[in-house]
Amino acid sequence: MNIDEQLQILTRGCDTIYSEKELRQKLDKSAETGKPLRAKLGMDPTAPDIHLGHTVVLGKLRQFQDLGHRAVLIIGDYTAMVGDPSGRNATRPMLSPEQIKANAQTYLDQAGKVLDLSPDKLEVRSNSEWLAKMNFADVLRLASKKTVARMLERDTFEKRFKAEQEIGIHELLYPLMQGWDSVCIEADVELGGTDQTFNNLVGRDLQKIEGQPPQVVLIMPLLVGLDGTEKMSKSLGNYIGVTESADDMFSKIMSIPDSLMADYYTLLTSVPAEQFSAAIKSNPRDAKVALAKDIAARYHDAPAADKAEAEFFAKMKGGLPDDIPEQIIPASELEDGHIPAFKLVVLCGFAATNGQARRLIAEGGVRINQKPIEDPNGTVEVKSGDIVQRGKRKFVRLVLK
Repeated sequence: MNIDEQLQILTRGCDTIYSEKELRQKLDKSAETGKPLRAKLGMDPTAPDIHLGHTVVLGKLRQFQDLGHRAVLIIGDYTAMVGDPSGRNATRPMLSPEQIKANAQTYLDQAGKVLDLSPDKLEVRSNSEWLAKMNFADVLRLASKKTVARMLERDTFEKRFKAEQEIGIHELLYPLMQGWDSVCIEADVELGGTDQTFNNLVGRDLQKIEGQPPQVVLIMPLLVGLDGTEKMSKSLGNYIGVTESADDMFSKIMSIPDSLMADYYTLLTSVPAEQFSAAIKSNPRDAKVALAKDIAARYHDAPAADKAEAEFFAKMKGGLPDDIPEQIIPASELEDGHIPAFKLVVLCGFAATNGQARRLIAEGGVRINQKPIEDPNGTVEVKSGDIVQRGKRKFVRLVLK
């Protein structure tokens, strides 16, 4: 594959590149010397799960691997203790080493659903390897490489400073810590989302100061979540986790606004732009089905995606899925075969609290044997074999014991 073809793949979907000219030069040099580029991605294990928003940059890293380059995945076990201030209007709480270690393991397991784990294609490092060895004098020398004025140019800090919100001194060190990672592993390229631009460019600056060729920075857009407005986030509930079932992935993709389809195709699939653009324009429904099947198949397989499609449309037609899980309801909860409606909803796992259960019922969101429960404060008659349903995707079959 020639350099132009490689660039076409690597620049697809990018928000900004610092700079495309330098990337071309690095690719040319790699082709001449036979030495693969070192493409870096840092991930702080601040939470246990990865969602499709994370896979935008992971997918770009996989493209470098497929083109013969070496991915360097930095598990930020040390930076996670500080917490990335990107997009934050308050200081993050510091995580314990135990939390970080547990989260890091799940990150590696889940990142493996996207990356090529071959030893010659992937290098996994923890930044405690070099950051934990630094003494206080080393930290002072690192801190001397940037000014406070330069740090406060960062939009996150600038906004908090103007709003008279607290900024921890340790937070000012975060970009330096992430940038030092690039120096220590001699990165040729660093990937990040738009919220990582400042951190990634600090790495570039530090490499120049240390006499290294500055890394190229590829900035990817942040994936908008299922609500069509906010970035995908577990805390907002608008996410699709990489460990979710094919059924859930398919149905969630089918729920996104049509306006997101082009971005999802661009950032989450390898379907050519001209192909998906024409499909969206001619038949948005079929284009969304194809998108949902593509994503479900990526994280499961084609048969699972086909099954998810069939079950989704069976539910849309009022049918029932084949594998409805059983839910045991203790007989002690019933009186003359009846149970309070809100209690049934909670026992089925469809709501965490009685209040939430009542709201679901009032909104018409819960059915028994495909008939809506109407009174959130009333009782319902139940028996073994009854199907309780929340929305279009969640079903349980009751077993009274």
